[in-house]
Amino acid sequence: MNESRVLVVADSGVRAKALVRLLETLEADVTLVPAPGRGALLSEAEEAAVVVFLGKGPPPRRAAAPPSVIVGLSAPDARAGLSLIRHGRADHVLAAKDLVGIYGAVRSELFHGSRFRQLKTEKNRSLRRARLLEEVYDATVENLMMALDLRDVETFGHSQTVAKYSEVLAGLLGIDDPARRGRIRLGALLHDIGKIAIPDSILKKPGVLSPDEWDKIRLHPALGYGLVKEIKLVAEVGNIILYHHEKFDGTGYPSGLKGAGIPLEARIFALADALDAMTAHRPYRAARDHGAARTEILSHRGSQFDPSVVKAFASLPAERWERIKFETTSHLPPLGEFSQFLRRLTR
Repeated sequence: MNESRVLVVADSGVRAKALVRLLETLEADVTLVPAPGRGALLSEAEEAAVVVFLGKGPPPRRAAAPPSVIVGLSAPDARAGLSLIRHGRADHVLAAKDLVGIYGAVRSELFHGSRFRQLKTEKNRSLRRARLLEEVYDATVENLMMALDLRDVETFGHSQTVAKYSEVLAGLLGIDDPARRGRIRLGALLHDIGKIAIPDSILKKPGVLSPDEWDKIRLHPALGYGLVKEIKLVAEVGNIILYHHEKFDGTGYPSGLKGAGIPLEARIFALADALDAMTAHRPYRAARDHGAARTEILSHRGSQFDPSVVKAFASLPAERWERIKFETTSHLPPLGEFSQFLRRLTR
């Protein structure tokens, strides 16, 4: 678009020529286009900042990215003018003989409209950059948590699975805001970030943990929260990291919160985390099927889990939860390949 170009579409006449001379005082590139040529005008009009239709008849339909349109009607009609504006076919409607009014409208569009279009372009550019940064951020978080899962190969893919379970549960509980569900997903991905500070000798210990080792394991929610709180993440993310081991009856850790005192997103995640833990293989036990996990979760309604979250979970059959896990983890690289890749990175 030429920001200084003005098309005047009119029958060649004294009034049209007078308008062109008046508009040229704005130091604009003004072109007079004969009215019979309106049908072939659209492609040319797309290169102009302002198009003025002077005389009879409405302008043609506007393009997807139209210039500003000013209509000067030979026979002013308030109803017709309002209709043109309301249907997006004109920005200004005046009497054709009001050359000063048309001049003022063109001047306003050239100077203020140009600035508006510039701001809109800058806004769109900023939005594209923000979306790109968000995509990079999400990918970085997922890869970070995948790497953390690999510290214990038995939990490979755990963060992605519980993140998806949490998103689905949030939807079943009526959380319709995609942004809030996205924040719950992010908190689920980062829930075990505090385990970065727990020694491998404890995390990977094949035998029973000592009381002192359990005390260190129970520090990971507070450690994780401490790692991310300076980033000023939204509340849902911090709540999941800090409170995901709280239990509905108040017997959890680190704060012993109870019932509704536990943030909803942490109550949602607690069930998602337990579901994946029950259905994953561990060295000390075989994986349970989703039917058995469902029975186990139902038996802890009101003690470990929020009854409302259990009800939402139970509204889907066990087969559907199994399918969700498969769809979430099937795109992950084979464990062996990912382990080799990480080893190459750390050489």
